[in-house]
Order: sequence, then C-alpha cells, then structure tokens
Amino acid sequence: MSKASAVKIVPQKHIDEGTSFASTLKALEDPIPSLPAKPITISIVGAGQRGCGYAFYAKMNPQLAKVVAVAEPRESRRKKMQETYNIPDENVFSDWKELAKRPKISDAIVIATLDHLHMEPAIAFADLKYHILLEKPMSVNLDECKKITDAAIRNKIVFLVGHVLRYTPHNRLIKRIIDSGLLGNIINIQHLEPVGNWHFAHSYVRGNWRKEQDSCFSLMTKCCHDIDLMLHWNDSPCVKISSFGNLSHFNSRNKPTGAGDAKRCLDCAYEPSCAYSAKKIYIKSFENGNTHWPVSVVTDVFDIEHLAEALKTGPYGRCVYECDNDVADHQVVNMEFASGATATVTMVAFTESICERKTRIFGSLGEIECDGMNTISYYNFLTKKKEILNAKNITGGTDLGGHGGGDIGLMEAFLYAISSKDESNKFNVSGAEETFDSHLYVFAAEHSRRIGQVVNIEDFKHNTDKTENDI
Repeated sequence: MSKASAVKIVPQKHIDEGTSFASTLKALEDPIPSLPAKPITISIVGAGQRGCGYAFYAKMNPQLAKVVAVAEPRESRRKKMQETYNIPDENVFSDWKELAKRPKISDAIVIATLDHLHMEPAIAFADLKYHILLEKPMSVNLDECKKITDAAIRNKIVFLVGHVLRYTPHNRLIKRIIDSGLLGNIINIQHLEPVGNWHFAHSYVRGNWRKEQDSCFSLMTKCCHDIDLMLHWNDSPCVKISSFGNLSHFNSRNKPTGAGDAKRCLDCAYEPSCAYSAKKIYIKSFENGNTHWPVSVVTDVFDIEHLAEALKTGPYGRCVYECDNDVADHQVVNMEFASGATATVTMVAFTESICERKTRIFGSLGEIECDGMNTISYYNFLTKKKEILNAKNITGGTDLGGHGGGDIGLMEAFLYAISSKDESNKFNVSGAEETFDSHLYVFAAEHSRRIGQVVNIEDFKHNTDKTENDI
C-alpha cells in the first residue's frame, strides 16, 4: 500500500554564506487552507482523555468546528461531554452502534475508543461516508489495519490517523528542512523517545496499556508515533528492520526487600523510599493542585477521599512490582531504507523527561540536532555556519495543547482537509496508506524482537498470515 514505492533523492540545495537559514526556510510557505463557510460538525466516539482533547478544539474554535453528538459507555464522561458542548439528548449514546444506526448526523467522526476497539467503528462510519479522525494506533493487529485502510480508500473520505507528531510546529520544520534540500540526502537518523519513569509506571505498568492481551505491545502503543516519523522524514520505504528489548525492571524479581508482601502503595512500609509510589504520583500531585492527567485517569471525583479510595481498590494504587504487566520497558529499533539511509529509534522508560524526544539527523550537506520540542540546531557543512531555528517563527502554529501543539495541528489539518477537499493531501499527512506502512514497520520490528532476526519488510508483508500469530 506504500506510496513511497521508489527511492526519492532530494535535490541538494546550496546556500550563500551570508544567507540566513531561517529566512530561506520561512520563504517556503505552507499551503493556504480553504476555511469552512460554516462550522464542520463532529461526533465523538469515546469521551476519554483523547476524545475530550480533540473535542476541546471546537470549544477553542467554534467558527471551525462544532461537537454535535457523543457515544461513550461511561455515564459520567458521557454526561460531562453533553453538558460541555450542549449536545441534545437525542444525540447522546452509550454505544457507538446506536449512533451508526441513525441517519448521518455530522460531517465527521472522531474515534477515540480503546486501541483494540478501533476496527468496527472505523469501518462502519467509513461506509456511512463520515470523514474520520482515528486515534492512533490504527489497530492492534495488521489484518485489522488492512481492513480499515481498505474501507477508507473505497469510500473516498478524508481519513486521518492521530499521528500528532507529524503536525507539531517543531516536526513540520524538520520536514521542511529535509524537503528544502539544505541537508542534502538523508544518511542517518538517531531518535530517542524518553517515556518518563513515572509516566511509564502510570500507563504501561498500572494502566490501560500494561498488558499486551488487553491492548498491544509497547512499541505500538507508545512508539508508533516515532517509527512513523522515520517514514515521514525519509520519504523512502523501509526495507529491513531489527529490534531488541524486554521487560527489565517492573517485575517481582526487582521488588525491594523492604516492601515485603505489600501489594499496594498505601499499605507498604517501603513506600516513602519508592520512586514509583502511587502516593507521590497521584496524591502529592493532587495536593499540589493538579486535577488533570494523570489524576483525572484515576478518579472522576476530585477530592482526597475519592482519590485515596481509588488507590486502595483500583489498578493505579498497585505496587509496580506486583502488577500483571508484560510489555517491554525499553526497546531499540534499527531501520534500513531503500535510499540507503539508516535510522535508530530508542524507547526507554527510565528517564527524567517525559516524551521530550531528542533527534539528530545527518545529511550529506549538513546536520540538525533537536532538543525536545524546543529548538533545532542546523549546521551547514559548506558555510561552516550553525544557526538555532525557532519552529513557531518559521512555520507558524502553536506549541500549546497536547504533544507540543500536535493535537491542535492535527485537528486543524483534519478540518482544512475536509473544507478544502484535500485530494492532493496538502493538509492530511497521516492518511490511511501512510499509516498502514508505518504500522507495518512497527509490527515487523516487534516480530524481529521476538524471533531475534533481521526482518525483510517485503517478505514480512507477503507472509503476514503466517506471522500474524507471532505479533
């Protein structure tokens, strides 16, 4: 399904010694969107953290979007969204299937259910001709990804997957630098995803993404963003992939002796000395005034009694060494592309910073070094000149909102693609086919990790029926 079927050689761009790199890049304007004549109407399927985040864009930009329906099984979240967006009773559903039985009631659908529940609503609403924004990952197995991709293509709808990192001002500038030719041809990329020590404990040890059977392996649930960026920046298909990693720390073998038989942080004598204490992560955060993530995941009622009770009885109060988690807490992926370029992606739980990705890209004419979502340092081999580039000053946009401005950028792209009838994908850069390819690489990497061998992508693609059970 790859659009990147041939090797693309970027025209190498030389720059005069006195010319500012920033001014050169700023001159390469993004396409101008066609704004909708009236707000695009949106239904939200799944009113959890991600669904609410995307819906909030309509609150910020009522001239562009309006939330008109919600489908959510949890009553408290369903009611909260209804009240926030003044949704009429007849457009409030406890099951997305009830919404799908109705005549089409909105222009678009945001699907933000749990990962393993993506396929059915995605296909159903595509067949009803809704434009779709589907939260990543597309699905937790490759066969379902194929079916979703086929549904999006045959129905000729605007279909975006929530690869929000493609839409941040920071990563848009990296893409602009690469496409400008200022780096020459890409030779190598080094990319680090520092998940964050307590973030990993929250989401991947105690939380919804801890267990592969109930969600998926951690490279998919946490790092499909990052593998996707390698495809986006290289603009060349991956041909070989290998991967290594495991669950090293969060298991009973590493439980501190002083913790004894305690199963929960609130009952544990060792808790004050534990870096992963639920009291520190949730109660202390709440006492400091935080009622947002991660506290909002633990309880819907924001007082100390309800929070403490949730930690006594729910999953987020469990000892990180006594959970039923089984996903890798560190992993490295090595990629070779048809262009000859190579890339390494490292995911690691044990970091101070939380998702402040670091990237170095080496080209034949220069290199860039990226520190989180803040700055990009560009060095040109010919001029011997280094310049610090500010993404917002060059590409516009904002780094406010989730994922360094990526959530806002994604919603804008979705709405612009709908209003502009974006057949050339000027705004939608995370469509069905691109997403299928990047997911294919994630599945192939995990397969490599399990079998301990380098995986040839074409062989893997043609043998997915045989390998499906292994991933």
